[in-house]
Amino acid sequence: MSKEAYFRRYWQLYALLSLPILYFLIFRYGPMYGVQIAFKDFNLFEGIGGSEWIGFDAFREVFGMREFYSTLRNTFMLNFLDLLVSFPAPIILAIMLYEIRSVWFKKISQTILYIPHFISWVIIGGIVYQLFGNQSGMVNGVLESLGLNPVPFLTEKNPWLITYLFTGVWQSAGWGTILYLAALTGVNKELFEAAEVDGATRLKKIRYITLPSIKPTIVTLLILNLGKMVSIGFDRPYIIGNTAVREYSDVLSTFVYRIGLESGQYTLATVVGLFQAVVGLVFILGSNYISKKVTGDGIL
Repeated sequence: MSKEAYFRRYWQLYALLSLPILYFLIFRYGPMYGVQIAFKDFNLFEGIGGSEWIGFDAFREVFGMREFYSTLRNTFMLNFLDLLVSFPAPIILAIMLYEIRSVWFKKISQTILYIPHFISWVIIGGIVYQLFGNQSGMVNGVLESLGLNPVPFLTEKNPWLITYLFTGVWQSAGWGTILYLAALTGVNKELFEAAEVDGATRLKKIRYITLPSIKPTIVTLLILNLGKMVSIGFDRPYIIGNTAVREYSDVLSTFVYRIGLESGQYTLATVVGLFQAVVGLVFILGSNYISKKVTGDGIL
């Protein structure tokens, strides 16, 4: 079949594909025009084209700021700890749900686990303060009624860090199980039957059949997560964080918010955003290369 005949036969597929391509062109590639702000003394009234070129002066200014390195350190720290705590959680949940034989219980469990993903971080922040606040928090109220000392979940660095991490697990773990459950549905059932005939325990079936079956999915998601090590969402650290724990909660996204929107230093904010994008690309390519060398699996 010629290319023209193939296109005429499946033109509906190309029409559907045009929508995501258009989305990426408008909302992903279009904004790249603004990257040049990082190399200009941007003036809001003169616009991008009318602003004066300053070369790498803004980069030197940002890299000379002490606050930039502290927020960069916090970004790496929170993302690394998130990777350690949050990344294995959906894998474990997916295996547990897959092993459940009761269909109705599995469906109810999945629904309960998925719900937190659809709750805004603003609402989650309110829930966190209602539960873990020092004075009015329900958890500390219960501890005091039992004669125990209240725990400063949100006002001291280490308790705040634990609260931050496990709030993230609660919000994201259930939704993350979807990909792993989809991968598990493609596992050949005969492998489990053969293992059972050979006398394999449930744990051995998980170790030698379930985990190897979803290894490509795990590797792909791990590489994508490693690529986000230098970027971090704004809402979670900003809403849960406060001035008492700013030494941990101040990250690159909140730093960009302060110098960009609050201080009006758009050039410096663009420099930080460009730095995050470039370093994130390097992390993705590097982790993909290492993954191919070590395991033979990669996404690129």
